[in-house]
Amino acid sequence: MNDGTCFRARRDRDLTVCARVLRDVHHADRYPVNWPDDPEGWLRGADTMGAWVGCRDERVVGHVLLARPASGDVAPTLVPSDTSVAVVGRLFVAPSARGHRLGAALLERAAREACLRGALAVLDVVTTDRAAIALYERLGWRFLGEGQQRWGPGTSVTVRCYSAPSEG
Repeated sequence: MNDGTCFRARRDRDLTVCARVLRDVHHADRYPVNWPDDPEGWLRGADTMGAWVGCRDERVVGHVLLARPASGDVAPTLVPSDTSVAVVGRLFVAPSARGHRLGAALLERAAREACLRGALAVLDVVTTDRAAIALYERLGWRFLGEGQQRWGPGTSVTVRCYSAPSEG
């Protein structure tokens, strides 16, 4: 892109900046719904297969990661059991950097990586996050269903689950 936008693999040294951007997103959008005690650790994720950042004018303004399914993930249970899946997560773009298709490009990067690994990219989103739902549906992600996602002891939320659009 010639508009000052770039995408690259996330580096460990990006985590501090990503955590600051995430705080801005949390204040604007309540994502993540529950602010993590260790934002950088949360961004690292568990069993991560890859992570990428989006930049505008050389500043990190967006993030996404791809991970192996974890126990309790809902989306992987909504595809045929013989389907290899990878879970997209930690997707966000700074409020000040929106409107440049950064979120769409980061999402596409994660889905492409899943495909290269022979897996189907899946994700879930809380049902109250209408902006994210609209993005996924506008980009052709397929609705798989809804389910209850456990978010800690005694806490669960209803999530909508999606899979990446078909190639071709």
